[in-house]
Order: sequence, then structure tokens, then C-alpha cells
Amino acid sequence: MSEIKKVVLAYSGGLDTSIILKWLEDVYGCEVITFTADIGQGEEVEPARAKAEAMGIKDIYIEDLREEFVRDFVFPMFRANAVYEGEYLLGTSIARPLISKRLVEIAQDTGADAIAHGATGKGNDQVRFELGAYALMPDVKVIAPWREWDLLSRTKLMAYAEEHGIEVDFAKQGKKSPYSMDANLLHISYEGDILEDPWNEPEDDMWRWSVSPEDAPDSPTYIEITYKSGDPVAIDGEEMSPATILESLNKIGGDNGIGRDDIVENRYVGMKSRGCYETPGGTIMLKAHRAMESLTLDREAAHLKDEMMPRYAEIVYNGYWWSPERNMLQAAIDETQKVVNGVVRAKLYKGNVTIVGRKSESNSLFSEEIATFEEDDGAYDHKDAAGFIRLNSLRLRIAAKVG
Repeated sequence: MSEIKKVVLAYSGGLDTSIILKWLEDVYGCEVITFTADIGQGEEVEPARAKAEAMGIKDIYIEDLREEFVRDFVFPMFRANAVYEGEYLLGTSIARPLISKRLVEIAQDTGADAIAHGATGKGNDQVRFELGAYALMPDVKVIAPWREWDLLSRTKLMAYAEEHGIEVDFAKQGKKSPYSMDANLLHISYEGDILEDPWNEPEDDMWRWSVSPEDAPDSPTYIEITYKSGDPVAIDGEEMSPATILESLNKIGGDNGIGRDDIVENRYVGMKSRGCYETPGGTIMLKAHRAMESLTLDREAAHLKDEMMPRYAEIVYNGYWWSPERNMLQAAIDETQKVVNGVVRAKLYKGNVTIVGRKSESNSLFSEEIATFEEDDGAYDHKDAAGFIRLNSLRLRIAAKVG
């Protein structure tokens, strides 16, 4: 501990990280630098500055990373159509590599000896933060208070806060924080409280971004999403920045009850965990992107890409964004996306996303002349199918003859 003179702390201004700030000063006797990232969590980040200042912190970093987050992390992941265990759109997972990147960059810029985070010893985030940090700064020291201290209950944390005069907003209001929540531009997650029993249905007033599908409008909403090299670049013909596109899709999707999910997932550390997620914009993007690919990607390239997807999703979920294998897969995926250009029309209705149109002026592989049920003027010779079938059945016929 005596070797640690300066630490960069990933700081939200909430209960846990405010306690960690004070704990680092007391236990390690070190200077603390705070870093707060705005990645679209929907909360004011400036109060974190005020809290840090009130606690005597001199070096305070607060950064708007929304565009970088969507452009360099969310969009590349959606080019892969990444879904973990068939359902989870990786909203929490994809935010961690960016936070790790800035933590180590600030540590390098300020000459800090270590970085610190507030992830618990039971979760995936400790793995994601630290794998990212080590990949970018191999000799970095990492302090994870949840693996060191004995403040392992909400009661002990509150007592520590009271003892050291740490302001806790909901404590003053006499309110209980029912869920452990994490939010960014891609999603908001909910864990804990009644959700710890997988049999319990989530309370409807838990959800923050979306209306209940039952309460969504009785008329569908139609939108058109323009794609360029696999990334959405416009909605209804209006070009937007990456972050603005995701913000807009979140609003449109949430208004139509889209993007709710209730999952029991396998954490990398070994346990099963139940979580609820709202990902309205991501749900629309995934469906629309696959529709755009269905028109423009070669069959074998598309099928191989689908085979790679579960591995890619697992890499992101487990925290290996900054790994050779993710870079290798990303290069292959991005190569396929050069032809993913065009427009997708989607109908949003009471929690559902239905693709009702897709077109690509320059890269469509769909040939109406060949696919038609009408006369095709010789574009396709039906007689060719007989030889194709016989050749492909050859091994089956040989096997059948020998029993």
C-alpha cells in the first residue's frame, strides 16, 4: 500500500464510489483522481464534480464520451449482430472497454500508480475493467475495494457513509434503492431486490425507458434506417451522428414498448444471474441490420458470419474487447460490411419490430428476374436442379445401400 501514491478512480458520485474515494484515502493514504464518463446514462454528471470537490479532490476528469462510445464500440459490435446466449444485447459489457481505456490513459497522463473501480467481487465488471486495463497498460496496478474491504452489505456501507459524513441522497430522503442499475446510451439494466428470485415477474413501474407493450400506441410507427458500410447513418432520410441515431431510436422504440428483456444469464465468474434489460434502440438496430445484410451479403459470407457471432459475443461479454481474437474477428466482420449499404423500413407496434421493406441501389444481390414465380425468359434453367440434387444426394444414396 505504501507504494501507491496516486490512484485514478472510476467515479460515478453514487454511494459505492463515494465511499471508495474516502476508503482509498484512509487505507492507502494516497491522492485520488476521479474520472466520470458520460456515456449516455441519462443522469447529470456535474453533481459528481461537486461531490468530488466537496470531498477535497483536486484532479477531476469529467468527459462526454457518447459519440466515441457509439461510433467505436456499439456500432462495431452491431456489425457482428452480437447477442450473448441468444438474448442479451451486451449493453453493460460494451461500455467497460471504453472506461478502461480512459482510466489507463488518465493514469499515464497524471503519473498515477494505480487505477480503482467499484465493481464487486461477484460480477463480470471487475473482469472486464481489469482485462481491458492490463491489455492497454500491462504493468498497471488495480485496486478493487470490494475484494479487500469488509463493507460487504448495504447496512455497513451506509454506516461508513454516516461515520465519515459522506452525503447519500436517497438516505436523506428515507428511500431504499431497490435495484442495482447500470445505464448508458445502449441500455439500462436492473438487478437485485425481487429480481433475485427468477420466478418473480418484474414490477411494471421498474422500467424507465419504455412503455408497457400493452400501453403502446394502437397505431404502428414506421421508420426508415439508412445504412452505410454496416452502420446506421440516417433515420427517415435525416443524417445524424452515431450517438444521436441511438438516442432517437431509443425514444422511438421506448414509445412503442420495444426492447424489454428478462434473462437468466451465465456470468463469466461462474454463477447464474437474473437481470432485466431495456434496449429499445439496439433491438431495432439488430433487426434492421440483419435485414440489410439479408439483401446484400453473399450466402456463405453471411452464414460464416453467423457462425462467428456467438464467439464474438462471448468475447465481448467476458471482457476481451482489447484482445487479438476480437481484433481478428472484427477485421473479418468489417470486411463483409463494405457492401451493407441501403435502406430498411421497419414497423414498430406494441413491442414488436417487423421489417416491411429493404432496398440497396448499389449492392442488392436479390434478382427479381431469377426469383420470380412468373416467366423468367430463361434466366434460370429448372433442369439444372436435377443434376444438382443427384450430386448432393450421392453420399446419402451410397450410405443407404450399405445400411
